[in-house]
Amino acid sequence: MMSAPMLRLEGVQKSFGGLTAVAALSLEVPAGCVAGLMGPNGAGKTTVINLITGLLRADSGVIALDGAPIQHLPVHAIAARGIARTYQNVRLFAGMTALEQVMAGSYLRRRTSLMASFLALPSARAALRMTRRRALDLLARVGMAARADELAETLSYGEQRRIEIARALGAGPRLLLLDEPTAGMNAQESEAIGRLVHTLRDDGLTVLMVEHNVRLVSDFCDQVTVMSFGRALVHGTPTACMADPEVQEAYFGRKEDAQRIRALR
Repeated sequence: MMSAPMLRLEGVQKSFGGLTAVAALSLEVPAGCVAGLMGPNGAGKTTVINLITGLLRADSGVIALDGAPIQHLPVHAIAARGIARTYQNVRLFAGMTALEQVMAGSYLRRRTSLMASFLALPSARAALRMTRRRALDLLARVGMAARADELAETLSYGEQRRIEIARALGAGPRLLLLDEPTAGMNAQESEAIGRLVHTLRDDGLTVLMVEHNVRLVSDFCDQVTVMSFGRALVHGTPTACMADPEVQEAYFGRKEDAQRIRALR
């Protein structure tokens, strides 16, 4: 049985000029699950992620984490509440190794002052060693420990995706938002990301995943919300959502085209 919602969106609206990107969207993500957010291009999925994390401000509606509204908070305050994310397009820091990328993601967990770090006091050095050990553990978690000292920009696209996930985990989130984590990956790489997400869930993390890969969603998501033109079409299990005629019409343009969606799965 799913627990109470960790994340709740109620009547969330966002427009850009005359274009409504998200229209009265309501959804819930229970704690301890992998939730999928699907929809064709332009459905508003990434906008939803940007609204949850504070990169965009909702025009109206409520975004609540553990029952407390967060839609009015700045980005850093939302992150401090326990939300971390990856991006639709990989955003890693130029000139930094894989290890340094993940260490940079751990800034919210560091307790030493800027002055202590500047003076290299013993407390700061100890904190740095701890951050490095934890970053190495996270790289191992995503299968990238052997590439820790390599510049991130020299790694393959799929490897950079893994580094970005590890960097997000460095913040110690309770809710992880993944924006198309398997984009550009082959079937084997996508399967590995799905298994990784399941292990994170089993360790107590809640995951909301924007994804186009129907097979990945079907195999690894506990629940799915499908969007179209900024609105939620359906919500339920992956199997039920993929069988819904409105979903098939949104993806393929005609309700009777069930054979193609089955083939994707």
